[in-house]
Amino acid sequence: MNDYAPTPEDKFSFGLWTVGWQGVDVFGPASRPLLDPVEATYRLAELGAAAVTFHDDDLVPDDTAREETLDRFGKALADTGLAVEMVTTNLFSHPVFKEGAFTANDRRVRRHAVAKTLRNIDLAASLGAETFVLWGGREGAEHGAGKNVRAALDRYAESLNLLCAYVKEQGYSMRFALEPKPNEPRGDILLPTLGHALALIAELDDPAMVGLNPEVGHEEMAGLNFAQGIAQALWHGKLFHVDLNGQHGPRFDQDLRFGAGNLRGAFWTVDALEGSGTDNRYDGYLHFDFKPPRAEAEDGVWESARACMRNYLVLRAKVRAFRADPEVAAAMDAAGVGELGEPTLGDRETLADLRQEAHDIEALGRRSVAMEALDQLALEHLLGVR
Repeated sequence: MNDYAPTPEDKFSFGLWTVGWQGVDVFGPASRPLLDPVEATYRLAELGAAAVTFHDDDLVPDDTAREETLDRFGKALADTGLAVEMVTTNLFSHPVFKEGAFTANDRRVRRHAVAKTLRNIDLAASLGAETFVLWGGREGAEHGAGKNVRAALDRYAESLNLLCAYVKEQGYSMRFALEPKPNEPRGDILLPTLGHALALIAELDDPAMVGLNPEVGHEEMAGLNFAQGIAQALWHGKLFHVDLNGQHGPRFDQDLRFGAGNLRGAFWTVDALEGSGTDNRYDGYLHFDFKPPRAEAEDGVWESARACMRNYLVLRAKVRAFRADPEVAAAMDAAGVGELGEPTLGDRETLADLRQEAHDIEALGRRSVAMEALDQLALEHLLGVR
């Protein structure tokens, strides 16, 4: 029987800020003591994680202890075999970024944001990270006249171009991933969805260096379908990284453990990451960006981290069983799913051929699409009755 125990081959990864979150919210202070990020690294390895990630301020909040902390962290990585697969920079917590970072109206703030990021890129490269995530949580506005959006996009693109040029100049093996979010903490954040981010990437000096880091909760906050979003990111070759968590629809960013909230959405998310029955699967790290609920003590922190991995493995087994089920294959044939892979205009056909073709549109209007039966099979696999 499958015990759903994670292994390094599963490539599960955790942000140090996730298990290290102290339960602070706008209505109350911390409900848990500060967790040493180095000790968290050891604990995540014991649970079966393969890698860790961090913001600069998660690992080194105080420059006076920088070298000592990095030495301890390096020893923890060596002792556990964990990789640092992604690094990001905190451009949102300090009051200096209250009105933006790369897109702040104040030019001095923009220059500080770029310099802070460059320093962290150097640290990321020294630790072997190959992905650098950029979340623009403060890049936005609450007031229509307070932000020139076109100029802000110019500055966003300028900053990304500068960062890409620096990575190439230094010879680092690193690429960038933009993380969209519609709102919170800003009223309206720039690049609110995957589509907005893709459009900006296409305008950069070196679009090949920049892709996406979509997050379940961020897309579902906008009422969007996360599985379809990552399928499109794969189609573009832009799914550079992924953040997995749980969310209950379009409300505040809940950061629930993966599988909590929209369970059907989690099933189809795993299916999309697995390639939806094709070879076009995501082969990068599976990164969990969640927050243990404020009500939990430290034991609940590690239980929620363990559950993220376990839930992914359970859902992966169910997705694979669904895709291997002969009745599912027959239902997909009945629904005509495979026919969508055939070009609308055949080889050597012309548009004139297409226009001359006669169709019984009344009969086509009455055809069975058979999708309810197919979806019921998926639901039964998810419910564990098949």
